[in-house]
Amino acid sequence: MRHKTLYIMLLLPIALIFPNCSVNTLVANALTGEGGSTVFTGDPDPELVGDALPFAIKMYEALLDSTPNHQGLMFMTGSLFVMYANAFVQGPAEMLPLAEWQTRGAELARAKRLYLRGSDILYDALEAKHRGFKRAAAQEGTAPGALRPILKKCKKKDAGVLYWAAAGGMAAYSIDILDFELNARIPEWTVMVQRAYELDPDFGGAALDEFFILFYASLPELLGGDKERAKFHFQRALEKTGGNSAGAYISYAQSLCIPAQDYETFKDCLEKALAIDPDADVSTRLVTVINQRKARWLLDNAYNYFSFLPFPVD
Repeated sequence: MRHKTLYIMLLLPIALIFPNCSVNTLVANALTGEGGSTVFTGDPDPELVGDALPFAIKMYEALLDSTPNHQGLMFMTGSLFVMYANAFVQGPAEMLPLAEWQTRGAELARAKRLYLRGSDILYDALEAKHRGFKRAAAQEGTAPGALRPILKKCKKKDAGVLYWAAAGGMAAYSIDILDFELNARIPEWTVMVQRAYELDPDFGGAALDEFFILFYASLPELLGGDKERAKFHFQRALEKTGGNSAGAYISYAQSLCIPAQDYETFKDCLEKALAIDPDADVSTRLVTVINQRKARWLLDNAYNYFSFLPFPVD
């Protein structure tokens, strides 16, 4: 890995200065190859990664601009936009004090834009690989089933692109549920992420199961919501990670315990999330650290979600 990193560092300046297709492709393949993603996800310092990601994203964009339709680059660029928006824009914004509502609103609007920017790149990747994908996706809302013939052609290696493209769109919608254009796209995202699960239920470890906890618990039944299915995916996430899924515990606490006003289970889930050792799985260490910060904040601010809890007095 050390030699590979040095190799990339030597090639990168050449690729950025001289838009030569073969050199750019060489660098693109190296950057998007096996092992590259853990440089970020395995880091224990969220601030370090948060400061570094904007440069990394722009670097990938620069390479993508000179190496169009490179599947690996489109996947990395798009998914990094979505990851950055979630972990370093929306997440911190939601934990701002209520008095900073203007900053909070501005940051959430920025997160929405970043989510859609990443999702658009991933849609480009799907279109480049499966011609007609965008057109079929746009028809899914008014003509259910329009996207299914193309989704049937997708293979296991397409699961990640389908997941991140749909997750970026749904995350943007969750920030602005009055955006009716995004609301109309829920059917296409639903079939995309369901197909991703069919293709590779273990993609990202328990990433898809964690997504489905929020997905099925948050949507109304008319749009596919199903709390029993959310509970099923919660159990699957715990099984797959040996109970070391802070994201699953947090998703369950937020999407199922708060609506039910079940504070005891809410507290139990968040305490279990905090008890996880981030070093138990170094490949997801960063995600665990970030999720544990959120778990701590939710516990400390539980009075905002449970009306029977006393409001803290300084």
